Amino acid sequence: MAGRQQVEVTARRPDIRIVVSLAGRYSLASRRNTRGERRQFACRAINISSTSVALAVPVQGALGERVLAEIEHFGKLQGTIERLLDVRGFIFRIEASDERRKKLVEKIEWLEKHKNLEVPDKREQSRFEPSDPCSTLLLADGTVRTCFIIDVSVTGAAVSADFLPEIGTVLAVGKAIGRVTRHFDGGFAVQFIQP
Repeated sequence: MAGRQQVEVTARRPDIRIVVSLAGRYSLASRRNTRGERRQFACRAINISSTSVALAVPVQGALGERVLAEIEHFGKLQGTIERLLDVRGFIFRIEASDERRKKLVEKIEWLEKHKNLEVPDKREQSRFEPSDPCSTLLLADGTVRTCFIIDVSVTGAAVSADFLPEIGTVLAVGKAIGRVTRHFDGGFAVQFIQP
């Protein structure tokens, strides 16, 4: 009996989990637009293994809800929410074939070796991902909405939220006042009125 347990333990490959900060997009089964299509939101993978991913998100899902995500370096992943995080986020269990899971392990191992060799951003104003991506939007009518800051610079921010303001809308991201300048998959860009 003890010998069999030893064989089972050594035969099982450990699930490697790494801490990351990878941009992505996700959709939830319960969030649809007026045409019935899944709405996309920006997210950030904060840790990943071959079996699950923890995401920081602007819109929280429910336990057991289906998630479709596309994560930088990992591509499309899908599964169900298995745990909600105290901060805005959740962990979802990845549904994948054995072959796909093996490829995930290889990507995780590669990323662990190379994650500190980052390529510099060539934008005019350097952007960064805030350590706490959760913030608020203050609209002209006084409404306050929660949001997720994808990245930010001294001149603007990329934001994801549970609504899509029209281009030209004036609002405050945290305390910085700006104007919505464009839409993109999963969010919108705000240009600050003053740097």
